[in-house]
Amino acid sequence: MEALLHEFARNVALVIEGIAIVIIAIGSAKALLDFGRVTIATRRGQVEKRVISLDYAHWLVAGLTFQLAADIVSTSFAPSWNEVGRLAAVAAIRTFLSYFLDHEMAATRRLQQSD
Repeated sequence: MEALLHEFARNVALVIEGIAIVIIAIGSAKALLDFGRVTIATRRGQVEKRVISLDYAHWLVAGLTFQLAADIVSTSFAPSWNEVGRLAAVAAIRTFLSYFLDHEMAATRRLQQSD
């Protein structure tokens, strides 16, 4: 029974990691297209580039959130110190990005309101 549960957890983690990859790939493609559009267009300001960067950061945070979920599932059974360290690193990166993303969003809103 325990082996079946381990196998199920491994498969769930694999699916969640796949979702994280898809989210990051979609966000990267969208950011690339948006930056290309802004670069080609004339009379575009720095504010629009910041908005694109913030949107991209949202995609990355979403991907990291799914990666964190996959790591939690993976380490649910007798985790090694390496797995715990990886989980802590992903959690710290996600927290760091979210914190500074909130500050950047507030600054961008202030810039948009002043334009």
